[in-house]
Amino acid sequence: MIMIRSIFLFLDRTYVLQNSSILSIWDMGLDLFRQHIISDKVVETRTVDGLLKLIERERNGEAVNRQLLKSLLRMLSDLNIYQTAFEKKFLDATELLYTAEGKRLVQEREVSEYLLHVDKRLAEENERLLLYLDQSTRKPLILCVEKHLLENHLKYILQKGLDQLLDENRISELTLLSNLFSHVKDGLKLLRQEFAAYIKKTGRLIVVNPSNDAEKDRDMVQQLLDFKDKIDNVIAECFGKNEKFINSMKESFESFINQRQNKPAELIAKYVDSKLRAGNKEATEEELEKLLDKILVIFRFIHGKDVFEAFYKKDLAKRLLVGKSASVDAEKSMLSKLKQGKDVFEAFYKKDLAKRLLVGKSASVDAEKSMLSKLKQECGAAFTSKLEGMFKDMELSKDISLAFRQGLQGFQHSDSIDLTVNILTQGYWPAYPVVEVHLPSEMLRFQEVFKKFYLGKHSGRKLQWQPTLGHCVLKAEFNNFKARKEIQVSLLQTLCLLLFNDMDELSFSDIRTATGIEDVELKRTLQSLACGKARVIYKIPKGKDVEDTDSFRFADDFKHKLYRIKINQIQMKETQEENASTTERVFQDRQYQVDAAVVRIMKTRKTLSHVLLISELFNQLKFPVKSPDLKKRIESLIEREYMERDKDNPNLYHYVA
Repeated sequence: MIMIRSIFLFLDRTYVLQNSSILSIWDMGLDLFRQHIISDKVVETRTVDGLLKLIERERNGEAVNRQLLKSLLRMLSDLNIYQTAFEKKFLDATELLYTAEGKRLVQEREVSEYLLHVDKRLAEENERLLLYLDQSTRKPLILCVEKHLLENHLKYILQKGLDQLLDENRISELTLLSNLFSHVKDGLKLLRQEFAAYIKKTGRLIVVNPSNDAEKDRDMVQQLLDFKDKIDNVIAECFGKNEKFINSMKESFESFINQRQNKPAELIAKYVDSKLRAGNKEATEEELEKLLDKILVIFRFIHGKDVFEAFYKKDLAKRLLVGKSASVDAEKSMLSKLKQGKDVFEAFYKKDLAKRLLVGKSASVDAEKSMLSKLKQECGAAFTSKLEGMFKDMELSKDISLAFRQGLQGFQHSDSIDLTVNILTQGYWPAYPVVEVHLPSEMLRFQEVFKKFYLGKHSGRKLQWQPTLGHCVLKAEFNNFKARKEIQVSLLQTLCLLLFNDMDELSFSDIRTATGIEDVELKRTLQSLACGKARVIYKIPKGKDVEDTDSFRFADDFKHKLYRIKINQIQMKETQEENASTTERVFQDRQYQVDAAVVRIMKTRKTLSHVLLISELFNQLKFPVKSPDLKKRIESLIEREYMERDKDNPNLYHYVA
């Protein structure tokens, strides 16, 4: 064929190219070969059977001529009969082989041996695909192997060998198991379920003590810590720190550790006591710190935290009163761990709760109150008092708004405009920056009417309006008053849209002057109105970002299938800056609390050494703090002349009245 094509190459390049209905000499030759030789049933059958026989022999461990396999299979691909003549028979033969092999070997071999065999088979098939099989066969071939060697035997493999692998901590085999199971349907789900069942079963054996064996109880906490370390290592090394496996582990620990009421909490408290007692030289300060962290993880799984508190308080009192504590720093560290992070959590939770309440994003008020109840139980009434105050504000605001509406009867334009006001008590809610904007006269009149109404009922109070938290529903008419819509927008978006009542087109500087909104916020607001999905105004020129030189035109031809359209309130969107400012506020609040504590202590004692002052601060402060941070606050108070150093002893402080 190559010789003939070479002789008639000129014909191929001229005549054949000019006549699209005529095949090239090479294609014509292939067509004739396919018709008269390969399509002959005897030839096709013997060729395909021979190929399958060679592959079968290779699968059985014999050496075969791979070059011959590659040449023949490439020929079938070139003739476009690879799928019809070979692939189906090959996959059928593969299915028969691995179905029988899977059923036999899963019974005969240990789970670890069987997993290695499956991994070996998958590697062999991938090698065949690389060396001589067509790539179109990859997906059905690998799926066939995985189905008949793995998927059909998932439960049996797990029930037969998972417990043994975990008991013996065989990391490499568990990693292989996880990798193989991740490739088949429901593999990781079943593995996770059996893993959770193993944790519950093993953990229950550690915790439950039907015979009340004192020796077993004495070792329980150490066994729990060792077991947790082992499980954590398996999740990290074998399951790639999969979040679902971590959650299953937490649920399982919480399940088995609370099957025995009160005792685990008591034993954990006693274990802490044994580690913090004087004379305990088993660990360095650093090792003790790590151990306390691990104990705290176990402590979080316990429901009966009040039992732990009772025993811990009793043992701590003994250690302090009898002078049996190994390390005062370690004692303070443990206390810090038991209450750490609550103020940070409160700040972020309060901010997010405020958003949900103010813009109606809460899924359920009952669910919000249930969450508060849980926080109150976990952290105490003082922790949730401000959060509960937020709910009281919202409920009171409803009553105030209702009374205000009733008092508006007869007020001019009261039928066309409806006003709802939320009165927020400053101490309960997150701090919001005050933004000055130019409100329309109608809004200003309503504000004055409400202010007069509210202050008439509550004397001695001060109202401060927060435009960035407001939102409005506007009635709009498009297509020359033919299409009427309601648009749900933020107050800043409202100020921009109302300008188009009088003008069809406005420049960026015109809008800035008329609304008084600062540049960054105005650009984000106009971007939401002109560049989002629902574009009620057009930006000129078009583009994603708003520039100072842009102008905006009312979208009279605006169309939307909904009657009420919500345009995202950009000012409520979570940003990294907000997160950073919240964290910064927490840090600032802590500094103020430290300063107040120092002044309070010094005012009482008048004169105090540095060591005693630091010790007293550790006792009074309700959040984790380090000695260097306390030292910085003391230096700051000396600079501000709240206190001074002794002239003869720099480690002694005097209160300055």
